[in-house]
Amino acid sequence: MELKPIQEKFKSLYGTDGVTYTSPGRINLIGEHTDYNGGFVLPGAIDKAMYCVIKPNGTPDRIRAYAMDLSEMDEFGLDDIPIKQWGKYIFGVCNEMIKRGKKVEGFDCVFAGDVPLGAGMSSSAALESCFGFAINDMYNLGFDRFELALIGQATEHNYVGVKCGIMDQFASCFGKEGSLIRLDCRSLEYEYVPFNPVGYRLVLLNTCVAHELASSAYNKRRESCENAASYIRKYHPEVELLRDATLDMLKEVANEVSAEDYMRAEFVIEEIQRLQDACEALKKGDYETVGKKMYETHIGLSRKYEVSCEELDFLNDVARQCGVTGSRVMGGGFGGCTINLVKNELHDSFIKRASEAYEQKFKIKPKVYDVVIKDGARKL
Repeated sequence: MELKPIQEKFKSLYGTDGVTYTSPGRINLIGEHTDYNGGFVLPGAIDKAMYCVIKPNGTPDRIRAYAMDLSEMDEFGLDDIPIKQWGKYIFGVCNEMIKRGKKVEGFDCVFAGDVPLGAGMSSSAALESCFGFAINDMYNLGFDRFELALIGQATEHNYVGVKCGIMDQFASCFGKEGSLIRLDCRSLEYEYVPFNPVGYRLVLLNTCVAHELASSAYNKRRESCENAASYIRKYHPEVELLRDATLDMLKEVANEVSAEDYMRAEFVIEEIQRLQDACEALKKGDYETVGKKMYETHIGLSRKYEVSCEELDFLNDVARQCGVTGSRVMGGGFGGCTINLVKNELHDSFIKRASEAYEQKFKIKPKVYDVVIKDGARKL
């Protein structure tokens, strides 16, 4: 993304130069609906990011912010809630820092980004991490990246009203070029797993649909997993979450849990194992196995977890027909994107065929995003 227009806008609004910071959006290669079951996820920061130009303005608590992509200005103090929805992200980050005993003073800023909205690449986490990193650096507050990720998550919970997990903010803060992050969602321990897909590209195809089911279905799935874990716990007290269970343990309670709860739990236990297998394959540079696991995840999400939809299944089928190495729905489901691991030589023909076939069937063009794994939040 071109930084010059953002920097020039800052100068024209505030009559001075500011400092530029950035924080990326993210993909998750595999490991879906595992986070709230205490399992693992495998995100990576991408080359689509939020950018802010920022400078203290000498006031105790006045924030003047300009959202360049929306051409909107907002001004607020640190004890009055902003009018604009986007202002709540900045306000929330500042207040979460104050809650943790730090002093945040007034500043001026301009921000913009190229993380596509509503495509499941976590533009909101990128925005929180960008401001978190910038304010922390500008006022020398001493937060580490882990605390900045928690500050971003708390902003979602307390100011935006989204009870998200930690993955998005974690990927945005800890991203590293050439690596994915195997994050343990219970202990928050993490390790970098090499991701150097020479000869392959990562492509997201956005269905451009969002089905209404998503939030109510999410809560129902979560309930199913908790139910299954509670039945298993009767015989295996050490099973706190599905993360601790095996398929054999689940089979023991097959006659006690509902068929639906059984199916949901089976998917999660299998998905946690698939992620481990994919990590082992990545360490060996075996991208064909990684691709196979991605297809298995899609089938599980579609048939066992039932969070796919006609549009996502269609794009997954086209990927298979085109010889794409791996493809699956990415994110919560019921719309959004498929993530595809594509051999370089198949890339153009796959995009052409998928776009044409999808438009013919659904009368809408899918959006195509090529993504590259990059570094996390930083000063530019």
